[in-house]
Amino acid sequence: MSMVNEIFTKLFSRELACESDDCVVKCESDDCVTDEDTGPAPLVDIAIATIFAREILEGCIIISSYRTMITKTFKNEEKKRLALRAVTMSAFWASLVAVIIAAAVCIGLYAASKSFSNYWAEIIEGVSKLVAAYCVLQLSVKVPKWLGIYANAKGEDEDGIGEGLDQRSIKFNVAWNLWREVAECGVFLIPYMLGDSARSIPVSAVIGTAVGVASGFGTHWASNNLKDKFWLAFFLCNLTGWMSVGLFMGGCHEFEEVWGMTPYVWKIPGDFMSHKRFPMVMFKIFGYSSKRTVLMFCSFWIWIVFALGMHYYKYQQSEKIRAERNGNGSNNNKKSKSDSDEFSDNMDAEGLEHA
Repeated sequence: MSMVNEIFTKLFSRELACESDDCVVKCESDDCVTDEDTGPAPLVDIAIATIFAREILEGCIIISSYRTMITKTFKNEEKKRLALRAVTMSAFWASLVAVIIAAAVCIGLYAASKSFSNYWAEIIEGVSKLVAAYCVLQLSVKVPKWLGIYANAKGEDEDGIGEGLDQRSIKFNVAWNLWREVAECGVFLIPYMLGDSARSIPVSAVIGTAVGVASGFGTHWASNNLKDKFWLAFFLCNLTGWMSVGLFMGGCHEFEEVWGMTPYVWKIPGDFMSHKRFPMVMFKIFGYSSKRTVLMFCSFWIWIVFALGMHYYKYQQSEKIRAERNGNGSNNNKKSKSDSDEFSDNMDAEGLEHA
């Protein structure tokens, strides 16, 4: 029993001082090197550029997935136009609200000459990532149903609109995910905006945005040029599924940055393989990490198993629905045939009577 307690104590030592180099605040000693010691900040900061690239790519994938599904499934042109407009406007207003909130927080902190609480920033980010992980996984599971690969118990209406592609669902899911992406970007930038690195933000933001949009356009092009519905569903399920895995693992990691780090399972050396630098930072949203703690390792595989389980459950439900429909169809055919035979027998009997 004492051994078990010792293991859990080591794994989840609740020290508020974060020992991970993923933390926002890494050094609080007077001996630390500051911006004043190294001169003015450069115009281009790779860290800021990667923040923009990663968050914008995530947002582009969400928007692209919904636009692709609407384009491929809606039959009524007017409803298709309204649904696409709902995606665009939800993304725009959610992003605008997030920018206003982040700017207000930054201005308030600057006026009060206070730093942003890393504790609550990590907690908020962790919760938002967990919620987003579930929402994105729901999107991954519904893609085969929307494309007609899985049978839909509720079916579609006359315009081809399936469950989960109504205006309310589209607006909520797009708005929530885009608000989260832009708000995360703003939270990450607050330490830079309050320091001398603020001059690095404009140029770095342009570079990061260009990389994120280009990567997002690539995924959108791929999804729209896949003609076979099976491979389109396979591509979108994997894209959103792995994104969900990355969000869940990242959300769990935010909590251990606050309450204490678990031991590292592995560390891959080298700047090229670092999940904080180009190009590997673009794969971080899908669960890649150049170093992984025990909690990250466990949450990664737990969520993969959960996601596969949900897909398998939906597949089994689809097969059950198809079997029931085929059974009802065969019963109806048998009934129609028996009615037809009975009608023929009656006609033959009447003919014999007249004869």
